[in-house]
Amino acid sequence: MQRYLDDEAETVAAGQWLGAALKGGAVVYLGGQLGAGKTTFCRGVLRAFGHTGAVKSPTYTLVEPYENAGVNVYHFDLYRLGDPEELEYMGIRDYFDGDAVCLVEWPERGAGVLPLADIMVSIEVQGAGRLLAARSATPRGQQILAQLSEYETD
Repeated sequence: MQRYLDDEAETVAAGQWLGAALKGGAVVYLGGQLGAGKTTFCRGVLRAFGHTGAVKSPTYTLVEPYENAGVNVYHFDLYRLGDPEELEYMGIRDYFDGDAVCLVEWPERGAGVLPLADIMVSIEVQGAGRLLAARSATPRGQQILAQLSEYETD
């Protein structure tokens, strides 16, 4: 599925749209060049869970945890990760329980350690806006994208 996003507000709205379908947990990989809007998209996902505060990129801490409405959402930014094995030292596997929503920016830097993504989102600069593309990589991801298709027709 693809969607053109005109501005920051539409990027946040697209994140909220996906976030509404992530109840019950999921692993979402976010790809795209530096400054494409991955963290802005994550802000929208977090808003779907009721988060109203600031959302910062956890570039130096690697993970920023949020708990809203009894749901754990973990926002990872692996841009500065030196080696995927560093994730083992921070107890990465503990974050990926079945009910958590894990948003992972720069997932390729954690290759071999991270679990498979349910949804892979790509955000690319295109003209004055962004092109968002999402595809499923698991049966859970297929269910999520099917829900989103239903939302679009409502």
